[in-house]
Amino acid sequence: MKQPSILLIISGSIAAYKSLDLIRRLREQQITVRCIITKGGEQFVTPLSVAAISENQAYTDLFSLKDEVEMGHIRLSREADLVVVAPASADLIAKMANGLADDLASATLLASNKTVVVAPAMNTQMWNHPATQRNIKQIQSDGAVVIDPAEGMLACGETGAGRMADVDNIAKIILNQLNKKLKIEKIFKALVTSGPTHEAIDPVRYIGNRSSGKQGHAIAVALAQLGVDVTLITGPTQLVDPKGIKVVHITSADEMLKACDATLPVQVAVCAAAIGDWRASQPSARKLKKTQGNALHELQLIENPDILAHIAQHKTLRPALVVGFAAETEDTVANAIAKRKRKGCDWILANDVSGDKGFNADDNQVTLISAKGTEPWPLMGKDAIADKLAILIQQFMGKHV
Repeated sequence: MKQPSILLIISGSIAAYKSLDLIRRLREQQITVRCIITKGGEQFVTPLSVAAISENQAYTDLFSLKDEVEMGHIRLSREADLVVVAPASADLIAKMANGLADDLASATLLASNKTVVVAPAMNTQMWNHPATQRNIKQIQSDGAVVIDPAEGMLACGETGAGRMADVDNIAKIILNQLNKKLKIEKIFKALVTSGPTHEAIDPVRYIGNRSSGKQGHAIAVALAQLGVDVTLITGPTQLVDPKGIKVVHITSADEMLKACDATLPVQVAVCAAAIGDWRASQPSARKLKKTQGNALHELQLIENPDILAHIAQHKTLRPALVVGFAAETEDTVANAIAKRKRKGCDWILANDVSGDKGFNADDNQVTLISAKGTEPWPLMGKDAIADKLAILIQQFMGKHV
């Protein structure tokens, strides 16, 4: 399946520098990005910097013979799955509203037959001016998706609405719009496990780990945003249940295994939970007391069920795609490669949790391991990792289901 693609138009606004970050975020999600820069946009970012980050030529001139022969404003507008204008200046919005086409950006927009996402950025008085508001209503009536600017201190020193929306928010809206365009016809089901398990020693104490559940919950949300029917099975966390997703709360590994079996069959299973490997063989019904001399009670442990292997090796209800996680403190990739083979899953996301990495943090750095090899991902927020994984899952399902 080809990578989804967008055409990003960068117009004349101080917020143009944020477009470089937006390109980087989209490339992390394996989205092809081609860019047009207006003359005003070139005052803030250079075609060279945009081309370097997007890994594609940046286009600037409507009357460039070379560009028109090689790509052309018609092909630029037609070959993308989505057109994004970020930042969108008041001038370019006015051109869109009135059908002007005197430069490459406006001509491409007029020739486009794709959804256009617009992220305005301008002085607050310009944004609130009746002419701009008329133009905004007009382009919305024409089908554009407008991301309202944020409020705050502007580059000119004034305070109010006019700042380009947060890059993360723009990226999420782009992903949602791409999904509407690229969404596979067959809606598939997925189960996602998240959080830790708590294995009782007595009514007060338990064996557990440091998992926050942030990564698993983010994956469930990212899949649901792509239209997937998601069941989230989670151990004890401090996180709020995601809206619009079926959530099953469990405490122990045995309970998680039963919940997973009750959820099967599904087409995709993502086992992101940090399940305890052992539990007490005979949990005490009463709180264990310290004995004289503070001698420790002898605690006998037995192995918990291996849920990832159970799902990956299921004889009748194995999902089409089984994804596991490997949290390691040493030899991360080598141990994860061995784990993928041992468990029988399709993909493993390996992450180093030595020191203060991984657990409870908002960022994560993982390596995707599959039968094809290893693919290190850069340090990203857990939401960004979830978005990238969700797109890869959707692409896999588009090929195999």
